[in-house]
Amino acid sequence: MRPVRNRVEVMHGVNLDQLGRRDPRHYPRLTHTELEVRVGRFARELGLEPSFSQTNHEGEFCEALHEASQTVHGLIVNPGAWTHYSYAIRDALEVSALPAVEVHLSAVDEREEWRRRSVIRDLCVGTVQGKGVDGYREALELLRDVLQGSG
Repeated sequence: MRPVRNRVEVMHGVNLDQLGRRDPRHYPRLTHTELEVRVGRFARELGLEPSFSQTNHEGEFCEALHEASQTVHGLIVNPGAWTHYSYAIRDALEVSALPAVEVHLSAVDEREEWRRRSVIRDLCVGTVQGKGVDGYREALELLRDVLQGSG
């Protein structure tokens, strides 16, 4: 029997604590706390055990990635703007050696040119963008399949 691999960290980066105040053309009108409640519900429905983190400090995000390999089996990462330029976060994600899915609430590939580049995408098992909160369900399904060995 294969051991259960269901612990998932959902990591939110810079400015995601400001949901509800951000441009409604790109971001849902819900708070970060409301987002976590919905994502937590999605995760539990899929048999996953979620934990959450959010920081506006790049070093703290890196530290959380370093520690994640000791506590979880996989990652859902939305680094916010760091996605587009933080090689420190890229390196920390690589060090974690965990399967990760990159998630963005907005369709970053359809926005400003600078947002179309992701320095973490090639380290991730998948990317979901532009689907709002529902994108997290898709990301969790993908990660669950990878953790169960069928993805």
